[in-house]
Order: sequence, then C-alpha cells, then structure tokens
Amino acid sequence: MDMVGHLRRLFDYDAWANREVLAALKSAAPAPSRSVKFMAHILSAEHLWLQRLQQQTQSLPVWPEFTLAECESHAAELALLWRNYLGHMTATGLEKPTSYVNSKGERWASPRQDILLHVVMHSAYHRGQIATDMRAAGLTPAYTDFIHCVRQGLVE
Repeated sequence: MDMVGHLRRLFDYDAWANREVLAALKSAAPAPSRSVKFMAHILSAEHLWLQRLQQQTQSLPVWPEFTLAECESHAAELALLWRNYLGHMTATGLEKPTSYVNSKGERWASPRQDILLHVVMHSAYHRGQIATDMRAAGLTPAYTDFIHCVRQGLVE
C-alpha cells in the first residue's frame, strides 16, 4: 500500500474512532464535561489542520465549547471533508510542505504527510484521555484501538 492509501486508511479509522467515542459519551447521559471538552478539542484541531492544509483561515477556537450534539455534527462533517481532501491527494502532494502559523504565532512549514500523521496521532492521544476520564467517572469508554477496528473489518 502506498502512503496515500495508508493515510486514507488511518483517516477512516479516525472517523470510526470518533464515532465510537461519541456513542459512548451519548450512552453515559450525562457525559462527563471534561470528556466532551476533549472531544470538542479533537474535532476543532482536525478542522484547524485541514484549514491549514488548504491555506484557509482558522474558523474555530482550539478549545471550543461544543455540546455533544455539536460534536456529532462536526465529526460527521470532518469524515467527509477528510475523505474528499485525501481523495485528491497524490504521493507527490504528500511531500509538499504547507506553511502555517501555529497557535503561539510561530511560522512553520511541514510536509503534508507529517501534518496528516500528526492529526491522527493527536486525536488518538486525546481519545485516550477521554477513556481515562470516563473510567474515573465509573463509565465504560469506547474501545477504539486501531487493531480492533481492523479485526472488525471496519477499515479496508
């Protein structure tokens, strides 16, 4: 599998994992507020990075105050946006740098493939924090391990 195909697979996993976490949070009723805050951050950061890749202006704060319903809406939208973005990506395009200014006002340029891998890893990191937070509240978090997703045939 080439790198573009690999990244498409990782973003399919990411969309699935976000849906699983949202389902677990919905079933908690009420969902722990800290967990919802982490989920909102995951989704906002994914929007931010996609906007950076497309040289667009940041439209959301890094730590937004989304409701669970708003998180679901953003997650569904992001799954489609990432699929569309990666559907037009080429191996050469992955190597091209994207220039951006981070939240500290620093200018950077990173290859697109590094940014894309960062997005998936960043989201997984915060989903782990959600799992910890849910367990601390006596709840059962979503099982979002990549290998579980693959074993279930949920990504190609």
